[in-house]
Amino acid sequence: MTRILRGYIARRRRTKMRRFVATYRGAHSRLTRTMNQQKTRALGSAHRDRGRQKRDFRRLWITRLNAVIREKKVFSNYSRFIHKLYKRQLLLNRKILAQIAIFNKNCLSMISNGILNIQLEGKGLNEVPRRIHSGEVEYKLIG
Repeated sequence: MTRILRGYIARRRRTKMRRFVATYRGAHSRLTRTMNQQKTRALGSAHRDRGRQKRDFRRLWITRLNAVIREKKVFSNYSRFIHKLYKRQLLLNRKILAQIAIFNKNCLSMISNGILNIQLEGKGLNEVPRRIHSGEVEYKLIG
């Protein structure tokens, strides 16, 4: 009885999988079933860790900000500083604030002074800082 030649679709699927796991060690890059298991596991871990990476970076930025804020004695802690930022509607995220805190601590002091001392002379109207460009605070009047 002659041998029946199968199609190329399964081989193409395995070749594609083999390219994905080519750098794995041992049977993880040679045997089809373990290749498939490792590929599934790797993709699941990548999906899980994308969310974890966002959390970790946010924690890092918050820790850096808190350290600089306490060192400079700008506010007593991070949460009060962020509360004042939201109250004054200052549009800066934690990543930018952490970069400012590390590379230019004087600019962070300027931001905190802008938060603390916001009142117009003579009119008694409150100002709200809107944006910061190169250390200058742009204000919007509320009246």
